[in-house]
Amino acid sequence: MRQSVFQSSMRRAPYVFVLPFVISVLVFYLYPIIATIVMSFQDVVPGETRWIGTANYGKMFSEDFYKALGNSLKYTALTILILIPVPIILSVMLNGYRRRTNAVYRAVLFLPSLVSVVVAGTVFRLTFALSPKAAVNAIVILLGGRATDWVLGGAAQAMFLMVMIAVWRWTGVNIVYFLSGLQNIPNELYEAADIDGARSLARFLYITLPLLKPTIIFVTTISIFGGFAMFEESYIFWQGQSPNNVGLTMVGLIYKKGFQTGSMGLASAIGIVLMVVIFIVSLIALRSFGFFKRES
Repeated sequence: MRQSVFQSSMRRAPYVFVLPFVISVLVFYLYPIIATIVMSFQDVVPGETRWIGTANYGKMFSEDFYKALGNSLKYTALTILILIPVPIILSVMLNGYRRRTNAVYRAVLFLPSLVSVVVAGTVFRLTFALSPKAAVNAIVILLGGRATDWVLGGAAQAMFLMVMIAVWRWTGVNIVYFLSGLQNIPNELYEAADIDGARSLARFLYITLPLLKPTIIFVTTISIFGGFAMFEESYIFWQGQSPNNVGLTMVGLIYKKGFQTGSMGLASAIGIVLMVVIFIVSLIALRSFGFFKRES
């Protein structure tokens, strides 16, 4: 009797341990997605909800939407172009140091990611302010140039600021990812390449990059998600009121429509379209890496 009870409890144990994860996925992921899809077909106002079909999707495609989509695409593309190759090169350089020195540099480079977005955004805003006493303009004036309003300037300055803070915060994190990938590459491959007379560039192109491919795919995928989800940095710079919407992103547009104008149904529709856009861009990126090719 006791043995049968024990065996029964042993069979149930895996399900008990997995249950909290399943519940958290259902409550915090699946239910919000379903609720957002349903809300995108409704007109939601305080105290009243009306079913309006696809009207929200028809109203969504405005000038603000195309501006936000363009900004998010540019921001994501620029951050990927910087935050993939630069950390790879830096991680290869760091991987050659001794273990203790490597750990020190890794910790120093990782520190910016621990800084609050509010603090980082405020510091960058003050650093690039119009005032001649601001750090960047002080350097520009010292070099013989004129002070520029980086925060309230044009679209190029706005994109530069958003990309700069992303590079400052996440370069160290990506270096840690790539260092982990580098440490899984067998040293015997590099030793064999040295015997064959391969130079550093050849070893990097034909050994390091191919074997880092899984890590590159992972970092690229999370960079796509992070790029399209960017909101806090833009909001800190412009408090949701950037001139000519130069800092408006897709998540910023969702916030604007949902919380500033109260159009929760329209905001939900934009969120669903954003999810589809991220899915398509991620598939394109994975396909370009040959992720779906079968190994022969």
